[in-house]
Amino acid sequence: MEPVIIVLVILVVLVFIALIKTIQVIPQASAAIVERFGRYTRTLNAGLNIVVPFIDTIRNRIDLREQVVPFPPQPVITQDNLVVNIDTVIYYQVTDARAATYEVASYIQAIEQLTVTTLRNIIGGMDLERTLTSREEINAALRGVLDEATGKWGIRVNRVELKAIEPPTSIQDSMEKQMRADRDKRAAILTAEGTRQAAILTAEGEKQSQILRAEGEAKAAALRAEGEAQAVRTVFEAIHAGDPDQKLLSYQYLQMLPKIAEGDANKLWIVPSEIGDALKGLSGAMGNFGNFGGGGGSVPQQNKGTDSDRRERPSID
Repeated sequence: MEPVIIVLVILVVLVFIALIKTIQVIPQASAAIVERFGRYTRTLNAGLNIVVPFIDTIRNRIDLREQVVPFPPQPVITQDNLVVNIDTVIYYQVTDARAATYEVASYIQAIEQLTVTTLRNIIGGMDLERTLTSREEINAALRGVLDEATGKWGIRVNRVELKAIEPPTSIQDSMEKQMRADRDKRAAILTAEGTRQAAILTAEGEKQSQILRAEGEAKAAALRAEGEAQAVRTVFEAIHAGDPDQKLLSYQYLQMLPKIAEGDANKLWIVPSEIGDALKGLSGAMGNFGNFGGGGGSVPQQNKGTDSDRRERPSID
């Protein structure tokens, strides 16, 4: 009885193992390569799959999602014989599981070596300055070569990025000195431009101030002259309206003489010839006034004067 039980247990275990071998569950975004007696049969896609146990075997399970693989820095020589270290990152995706399994032994290693050789070919035709400023160009050229070479492997290269481009230490020091010199130059230029602009604005302000001051002084002088002219006109009209005689005019003329002589600049001044007649008239007027005040009772006589005096003296009604 016991051997029968043992046989039954063995059969149950074998059936269980066969069921496990028969039913294959493939996760999403994955694929499996099935071989029958060592030969490729088919590719299992995501989901539940049935295979023949102990006859069909799963050779490889491949992730179909996009992969990111960073590569270590690689020394590359530029066209001007400078060694630079370049870090790269490859974004790829397996599009054909069968080709990725049978067309290349290790596609990761193959992509890395292809990237290194392609970088050396591309950078070898560029100088250092162009290498540092042409990342997009290098990425595009590298991606084109990799995509063409890996197409038969069932792999699509989506992106290629250069993480860093490190020139030699001596070149880095020279570049830092050059950048520092450029910054100092730009700072000096900006300072000079600021000083120049400030000087221009200051000169413009002084010019405008002088123009406004001159205009103000001109307007003030014009208003002052107009006021003096108006005052002279008013005095002239008042004098003529009062109908003064020669004695009053002579007295006013004498009062104006000290004002004419005022000022340090008046080194020489001219006395008109009429001042003699004015003094005669004024002395005669003062003499008559003295006689009249002395009580002599005589009426002051009017000086007849010459014909020219009679013509110039205003008549008194």
